[in-house]
Amino acid sequence: MAESRYTFTGAERARELERLRRIEEIADPGSRHLLKASGMGPGWSCLEVGAGAGSIAAWMAERVGPEGEVVAVDLDVGFLAASQLPGVQIIEGDIRQLNLHAARFDVVHARYVLVHNAEHEALLDAMLAALKPGGRLVLEEPDFTAAKGASGAELEAFDRVNQAIVAMFEAGGKDPGIGLRLPAIVTSRGLAIELVENDAPLCQGGHPQAEVMRLSALQLRDPYLATGRISEVDLAGYARFAADPASWGIYYGTVGVVARKPAKTTD
Repeated sequence: MAESRYTFTGAERARELERLRRIEEIADPGSRHLLKASGMGPGWSCLEVGAGAGSIAAWMAERVGPEGEVVAVDLDVGFLAASQLPGVQIIEGDIRQLNLHAARFDVVHARYVLVHNAEHEALLDAMLAALKPGGRLVLEEPDFTAAKGASGAELEAFDRVNQAIVAMFEAGGKDPGIGLRLPAIVTSRGLAIELVENDAPLCQGGHPQAEVMRLSALQLRDPYLATGRISEVDLAGYARFAADPASWGIYYGTVGVVARKPAKTTD
């Protein structure tokens, strides 16, 4: 089994926490919507994979109440340990190597996890093994191939950096457009799709999503440059594009899926 290596491993801690908090600001409303659509409620047992800074795990704990259960798993729980997460059991490790007890959870949720792993099928195997028959799998993954500049003084730099982002993921054996394929991946495992949503907002410079991608470019400067697709000048132009209110662009899309694991059948 190949080692899991998160794209942002080695990122400066304070800057990475800032980036995670910005992602929570942008993505948490959509995640909560999908989890509500799954039926999650009081008494449910929930697994949050790749819990980041813990906002969704904390919200899950509030929603399922004291009679429910929330387990948050991450390769690095430093940001979780620093948070106040009552009602959340925190586990550090690779879900593929943890003994989480088969068919334990009513819902398993992961956001922007598969995209960072070349062996995403093995991660999906582990998530499905942890899910009860009839339980819900809630996944959210990006589509970086949807990125496109609309207007702005640094439009060419923006588009070149977007090409470098795609190339960086592909060079690591990862799928930068996995969001597009998410429904097909899930149905190929025999799950029944209950909801699919696609969000690819056109963002003005200074928008929280633009700021997240500006921070990501700062932290992933070396991998972006290593693709050979861009220069330092392009990175500087990308940062100006992301901050300029006169600039507009699509930074990435997000596809969300709610799917039901088949219930056990009796002969």
